[in-house]
Amino acid sequence: MDITFIDQTKKVTSEELKLVEDLLSFAGKRLDLADDTMMSVTFMDNQAIQEINRDYRGKDMPTDVISFAIEEGDEEEFFFDDDIEQLEEVRDLGDIMISIERAREQAEDFGHSYERELGFLALHGFLHINGYDHMTPEDEAEMFGLQKEILDSYGLRRE
Repeated sequence: MDITFIDQTKKVTSEELKLVEDLLSFAGKRLDLADDTMMSVTFMDNQAIQEINRDYRGKDMPTDVISFAIEEGDEEEFFFDDDIEQLEEVRDLGDIMISIERAREQAEDFGHSYERELGFLALHGFLHINGYDHMTPEDEAEMFGLQKEILDSYGLRRE
């Protein structure tokens, strides 16, 4: 998987980047995604994610993770047939934005490691850009079950 990382905070370590990259690659294999699948992960602070949350979701407060799936909606409304064929050759899932400040706060609140929380948030956003959601109890059970299965099998169990 081709993951573009953007660290707006300049505080994410190479070990943390590797953790997120390895976890998302592991999850990509679990979902049978092609090796050339693309996506981006941006690490930001609470103020930056609050602006995005306000502008795109109408919620003027910081959040932990926001994802924007490229493939949401009906592709045929936006692309010509030739563009769809090209799009299918290299699949761009979308963008995940993570507040590392919220990740640290939540890790402390939940009593587990920052690495576990960072992995959880990255995977949560990843599942969203792959079409999973938790709007209904059935969807929530499916998404959270898969999330737990991937985190546990990767080795990021909740303590």
